[in-house]
Amino acid sequence: MELMAKISFVIYALIILGGGLVAVTSQSLVRALVGLISTLLGVAGMYMLLATPFMAFMQILIYVGAVAVIVFFAVMLTRADEGGEEADPAPIRQSLGSLAAVAAVGGVLSWVLLTKPVQGLKVPVEVAVEELGKGLMESYFVAFELISVILLVAMSGAVLLAWERRVKK
Repeated sequence: MELMAKISFVIYALIILGGGLVAVTSQSLVRALVGLISTLLGVAGMYMLLATPFMAFMQILIYVGAVAVIVFFAVMLTRADEGGEEADPAPIRQSLGSLAAVAAVGGVLSWVLLTKPVQGLKVPVEVAVEELGKGLMESYFVAFELISVILLVAMSGAVLLAWERRVKK
């Protein structure tokens, strides 16, 4: 059983890394969004490995189902004109500078983790989904409603801007 968990971890890690690479290196915004979605699905798989199906479901529902769809609509509504110029790919010098910056940050973080290991955490108490839902909807009800209103206003604004642009042409 432990071997299957390790294999699943490697598969989900590869999905996350592959999706991230597609999202970062793709020239097309739609393909980059597909890479982002696959990365988010890989993270949901990691939640399943941690035996937290509620978090996996929330990952899929909120990030894949809501945020990715909003980003997709934003990309579709703000498409460049057919004759528009595409951005030039980054020169090799900028790519090497970016790689050096990532390597420096990774090196510092690796050094900190290797020299000052974190002590193991205690296993948290299992909370029932019903109790979690009550806690979120009683204490944070206003926050959830405000977030949904902000997302609605953002989408409405994007549609309005796209509509005005098409009417002026």
